[in-house]
Amino acid sequence: MLTRRITYRLYPTRQQESKLHYWRKLHCGLYNAALANRKTQYQKFNHAVDYFEQQNSLPAFKEVWPEYKELGSHALQATLKRVDFAFQRFFKKLGGYPRFKASRRYAGWTYPCKSGWKAETSGLHGSLNLSNLGSLKMRGQARTWGKPTTCTIFWRHGKWYASITVQCEPARSTGEGSVGIDLGCKEAITLSTGEQISKPEFIRQGDIQVKQASKKLRRKRAPNRTKRIKASRRWTRERQKVSKLQRKVARQRENWIHQVTSHIVSRNSLVAGEKLNVKNMTRKGKSKTRQKAGLNRSILSVGFGMIGQFLDYKLAEAGGFYVESPTQQLKPSQRCVKCWELTPKTLSDRVHVCANPHCNHVEDRDVNAAQVNLAWARGKELASSVAESSSSTACGSMRQLGAKKRQKPQAS
Repeated sequence: MLTRRITYRLYPTRQQESKLHYWRKLHCGLYNAALANRKTQYQKFNHAVDYFEQQNSLPAFKEVWPEYKELGSHALQATLKRVDFAFQRFFKKLGGYPRFKASRRYAGWTYPCKSGWKAETSGLHGSLNLSNLGSLKMRGQARTWGKPTTCTIFWRHGKWYASITVQCEPARSTGEGSVGIDLGCKEAITLSTGEQISKPEFIRQGDIQVKQASKKLRRKRAPNRTKRIKASRRWTRERQKVSKLQRKVARQRENWIHQVTSHIVSRNSLVAGEKLNVKNMTRKGKSKTRQKAGLNRSILSVGFGMIGQFLDYKLAEAGGFYVESPTQQLKPSQRCVKCWELTPKTLSDRVHVCANPHCNHVEDRDVNAAQVNLAWARGKELASSVAESSSSTACGSMRQLGAKKRQKPQAS
């Protein structure tokens, strides 16, 4: 059984929407209270508060603040767990120190188990029943429906959504072929067969529209907290236009990547890519800042990280394999697929000409790199890659909370 997430659009009534906003504000208050409790206890009493200590104090907390009783114990525990995750990331040096959140920026809350909600749907549209609220109409479609496990209610861009995780057995058809891929800015995806897939023109046009709208935004009076300057109404309107265009381009990019990766998986049961650290690749450069910024935009516009993730889980559904070669050790852009020798190149060198006099292999640079990835993958044992596949991991990071029972405080 695999875990998949489906997001539905909710259509609450006016009364329901008012109550949803009120609940969102209460969860935000609980989040900030838990954060303040941890911070104060450590700074003043040198006591490290953990998740279970705050979880055990929820009954007493609800006696003081009775408005929290209608939210449900499991949903409140999930909010406390969200604070715990933030501190765990900080201790592992994966993020900064947790900060307080404004209620207008707090997204929503999670039901980590089946209590408090029920999805009345078979995957296509339907309704969502929430305790102490009633039934809400929802629209959306799941490719494969199964057993619902968790539900997250969140508010984004003036609309309500429900993100439901289900345990299911998705099936996807695939071919018997094998192919290597190479990602680039000039040609988005290059296959080892010589086929090249370019970024669609509508994404380029969308990026241009975002750039033009951002230029208009910079000419308006922006907010500045240090100087106590409020944003002008024109700046607010332009900011909304830029955000709307950015969301549209993001949806178009995701839809295009879904189509391309599904087409690749339908023909090949083995896909060999390369392991890329997109975060490091798109860092700000110390020199030639404008050139580096343009390269970063090109990398992010193609969606390097999303392509690998989509191929990984789709091949897992189809029973295939997605393998990533170690880029820094293998160096597929410089290695020759025929003799396996390295030929140094710059970014401007678009044709691979092997430096080995006994080889003299000539091929397009990206096609050669894709063939190197495929040759490396064929020489590896694929059984280990299945065990390390990320497609079988749990979605949402709060699913395990439903299996935990509230610990009873020990008698002193």
